[in-house]
Amino acid sequence: MDLSPVLTELGERFTAAGFEAHLVGGSVRDALLSGGPAGPRVPEDFDIATDARPEQILGLLHGWARSTWNTGIAFGTIGAEIRGMRVEITTFRADRYDRESRNPEVAWGDSLIDDLQRRDFTVNAMAVSLGPDRTVTDPFGGLGDLMRRRLRTPGAAVDSFADDPLRMLRAVRFVAQLGLTPEDDVVAALTSLAGELGRITPERVQVELSKTLLQDAPRAALELFVDTGLADVVLPELSALRMEIDEHHQHKDVYSHSLTVLDQAIALEKADPEAESPDLVLRLAALLHDIGKPATRRHEPRGRVSFHHHEVVGAKLVRKRLTALRYSKEIVEAVSRLTFLHLRFHGYGTGEWTDSAVRRYVTDGGDLLPRLHKLVRSDSTTRNKRRAAALSATYDSLEERIAELSEAEDLARVRPDLDGNAIMEILGVGPGPEVGQAWRFLKDLRLERGPLDRDEAEAELRAWWATRG
Repeated sequence: MDLSPVLTELGERFTAAGFEAHLVGGSVRDALLSGGPAGPRVPEDFDIATDARPEQILGLLHGWARSTWNTGIAFGTIGAEIRGMRVEITTFRADRYDRESRNPEVAWGDSLIDDLQRRDFTVNAMAVSLGPDRTVTDPFGGLGDLMRRRLRTPGAAVDSFADDPLRMLRAVRFVAQLGLTPEDDVVAALTSLAGELGRITPERVQVELSKTLLQDAPRAALELFVDTGLADVVLPELSALRMEIDEHHQHKDVYSHSLTVLDQAIALEKADPEAESPDLVLRLAALLHDIGKPATRRHEPRGRVSFHHHEVVGAKLVRKRLTALRYSKEIVEAVSRLTFLHLRFHGYGTGEWTDSAVRRYVTDGGDLLPRLHKLVRSDSTTRNKRRAAALSATYDSLEERIAELSEAEDLARVRPDLDGNAIMEILGVGPGPEVGQAWRFLKDLRLERGPLDRDEAEAELRAWWATRG
């Protein structure tokens, strides 16, 4: 394996000082997947394992690395930037876990094999020596597993996951990221130990869930997430979509539908050259847009099933769950808003909306409108080709009307025809709640009737004010 000049020089420095240095973990895995470090999977950051102790590592880097940081020194890790390359160099570890938290009892080790054995999966338990021989160390068959797309642990899966339950979410992610299929013992361990995820902080759960969703094809990983019960612990609303369907009350499988919506949203996202990709907000909305259905399901006459106002309930559930998972306020509000709006289009019929209704759709969507377009289109999962084509054509017509009105009226920046200063001057009032109420009245009027000239707007404002006494 060819190595960058920085890694080669690092190896020479450590070897000359009598220490081992090995490229390990994802750096090796991704390089092997790419056919070498010039391939597309090579990371910007590299992980190095060594028998040198942290203070010795710092000594070897002194005067050579542009900068170093020791925020992980308690765990034996020293970070460094060397000619634009970031590396993390960690002393061999021989930790033990108390299995009540994720915090290991840190202990230095002297063996590369022992260090590799404590890693999460065999595909991450390979090493390449940075010494002159470039020896590859693969004691647990990681390369073979990588080639066969198998996900295994170096030791017993139950022990690995009991030591660090976060590894269970990493297993889910690697199904999506690397296209790996977990071995039976891994699936069994995920299932039996799912409850241990309660030991993991919401922030770390959120990071792994997001990484999974941001992969090219996350569906198989999400199915594993639900089937093993992991979702029951950290995202129970997703599992709840697997509602029982009896022979008398048929309705679409909401769980499968949601995964298909996610698949279709990702395809639309990738096909749009102007869209952010991967788009976490769109993908969360696609996955969770129907989570209000279990709570709103009602059995109707003649075997029908209804989910009235599930978008309202769903928006509240989205806000509550994503907040609990420590997503940012911006992401929480965006996904909740998309969930709330995803059904609005179905009132459009075959074009019965007035221009006022179209304006409100655009204004309510705001900056989320491009995502709302993709979500609504993705929400059509019918196998009836005629119906699917009709829905697509209808949405095409709505987008055309939006474009026409936007060109004429600049819908992206709809504002009242009078600003706050003009309102106060006309009504003879100072700053206060009445100004805000008048502003909202004029904005609603603008949405209803389109742009008004100043005389019309002033007359409407005075009439409104008179009705208030």
